[in-house]
Amino acid sequence: MNTQVEDLSSVKKKISVEVDAAQVNQEITAVYAKIARNAKLKGFRQGKVPMRLVKQYYAEQMEHEVVGKLINDTYFKAITDSEVAAIGEPAIQKSGELVEDKVFTYEFYVDVKPKIENLAYSGLSLKKEIYAFDDSVVDTQIAQMLDSRTQKEAVKRDDVQNGDFVTLDFEGFVGAEAFAGGAAQDHELEIGSGSFIPGFEDQLVGMKRGEEGEVKVTFPADYGNDELAGKEATFKVKISEIKEKTVPELTDELAQEFGAESAADLRAKISENYDRQEKQRIEEELKERLMAQLVERNSMEVPETMVAGQLDFMLQNIKGRLKSQGMSLEMMGMNEEAFRAMYRDTAVKQVQGSLILEGVGSAENISVDEGEIDARLEEIAEMANAPLEDVKKYYSSEDKKEGLLAQIEEEKVIAYLLGQADIQELTKEELDKEKQDAPEEQE
Repeated sequence: MNTQVEDLSSVKKKISVEVDAAQVNQEITAVYAKIARNAKLKGFRQGKVPMRLVKQYYAEQMEHEVVGKLINDTYFKAITDSEVAAIGEPAIQKSGELVEDKVFTYEFYVDVKPKIENLAYSGLSLKKEIYAFDDSVVDTQIAQMLDSRTQKEAVKRDDVQNGDFVTLDFEGFVGAEAFAGGAAQDHELEIGSGSFIPGFEDQLVGMKRGEEGEVKVTFPADYGNDELAGKEATFKVKISEIKEKTVPELTDELAQEFGAESAADLRAKISENYDRQEKQRIEEELKERLMAQLVERNSMEVPETMVAGQLDFMLQNIKGRLKSQGMSLEMMGMNEEAFRAMYRDTAVKQVQGSLILEGVGSAENISVDEGEIDARLEEIAEMANAPLEDVKKYYSSEDKKEGLLAQIEEEKVIAYLLGQADIQELTKEELDKEKQDAPEEQE
């Protein structure tokens, strides 16, 4: 068998293969013999068809089977012999004719990682947000938690105020004629919610419990019902009940319902969680700026196999998150094909970033030892509240262990690059202003 390699690009190679005539003849003979054992032709018993007729009537079947076997038996050896570090599955594009006593030729295409040489990663200049704890965020979250425990209680006053919940009967008319869908009884409405036609809720403010009145509105021009769009209407209304929302105070007892020991403990837990999330966000944004600068400095072609794999990972990730929320891509007005098209550029940059980090790790001799792997497994077990032995078992397979190893090594490379970079710390307001000014600077 002979192989020849042709470079089509920095990430794609064509491998041409010649299979010896002797191997071709051997496979043809073997396949015809197998076919003959089960061949059926009129006038002959099964398995007793003369070989000349087998070859006459089953040549197409023979060719299909032999070509498939020759390719399957030789393409992996062809990759090995040519010393090509192929990634992904080969794409068979063309095969020659199958003829006895002649070599059989075919060619296939494989993706390879680009050679990572002369990377530009020194002198990086980055901007990092200065961490600042915001008490108002904690207050807002507590307020939202208390809001989930609110109750509606009937009020003693008779007049409707903004923010009240009123129970009312209403019927709508255009001119003197009632219109379909414009009436309801014992309907609860929050005044100021904007859930009714503009102007309707405002006119209920000041009305009295038990009082009958009229509300005049104009339907919006783009209203969903064409028969009502843009028309003036009058609603006859009667308010039967007025309630207001009461928000409970944060007590130790109520805090216990939220999983804390006391009100002070609840605030401490929320503060701790917010503190951790904010610091993590700042670090992630710093890493994103690092990766963006590395990709900008080191332009490279990336193999389609890796881009497709990254898109698969991103797709499964978003589908999992949506499923946990009871949603799907289709509910977001998107399908898998549209997702891949929309996020292709992102996937390309992520693959470029991964290859650059791999190159930096190699250039700086950054590696991971068994002790670091063991430490990470212990960390995973603690975070997942799972037995260490179970975690070790999960990561015992070759692909899982390689994935964990690559993750740790990538983190070490990022830590190295951040340690070498010039990092300027700015407030969130300063960073936001820079983002707003960026388009003007580009112009």
